[in-house]
Amino acid sequence: MIKEKFDQYIRTVSFENAIDKTTKKYPYNIPSILALEKLKELDFHPNVTFVIGENGSGKSTLLEAIAVLYGFNPEGGSKNFNFTTKDTHSGLFEDINLIKGFRSPRDSFFLRAESFYNVASNIDALEEEGGAASLLDSYGGKSLHSQSHGESFMALALNRFRGKGLYILDEPEAALSPSRQLALLSRIHQLVEDDSQFIIATHSPILMAYPHAVIYNIDNGYEETKYTETDHYRVTKEFLMHPDKMLEMIFKKQV
Repeated sequence: MIKEKFDQYIRTVSFENAIDKTTKKYPYNIPSILALEKLKELDFHPNVTFVIGENGSGKSTLLEAIAVLYGFNPEGGSKNFNFTTKDTHSGLFEDINLIKGFRSPRDSFFLRAESFYNVASNIDALEEEGGAASLLDSYGGKSLHSQSHGESFMALALNRFRGKGLYILDEPEAALSPSRQLALLSRIHQLVEDDSQFIIATHSPILMAYPHAVIYNIDNGYEETKYTETDHYRVTKEFLMHPDKMLEMIFKKQV
């Protein structure tokens, strides 16, 4: 099911204020962030939007700003999480504006691979404080710290993501094997069918193969890119088809 654009939770991100190009401070020293001013607006797909690019290109910075502006904790979690381990998020959210759809999601979550440990710790702390119901029931019934990194990611997707939701995921493949990435892809499709929207920063050629999606490559501005034209697809395909040749080329470069 492909939703109509007006029916999605986040439609567009646009600039509210002009960027001060004289500053060299993070995040305004990242080319992709500076490029947003010229772009003016970035439209999101009703189902899945992928943001791709090299390490350091600004993917996580952009997703963080979108999440913070929407009301999420900068370190991740649901909108009810308000813990702070270290205040390192950028001020980019102050320079952007979100154009939302006419409906609000019933569920939402911001997943950051780099700070997921802190989210799991906060869940355990809240569980110890007690309440009317066990918080861990929403995460598979046991502490995320008692599971491997990959198992805890999948427990989150399978149990905590309830559908009719907005899910912002920053490199969710970080802890997942290829087979688990396929399982996550299946779960994403189930949730899209259940009226959910995803915004995902990723390096995974498996995840970005999802068909009902748009891919933005931010290495050279913000370019909408076909899956088969991404470096992730082409490099992976070339390596799998000709591993010996690719290894020989790589090792020769080191000489």
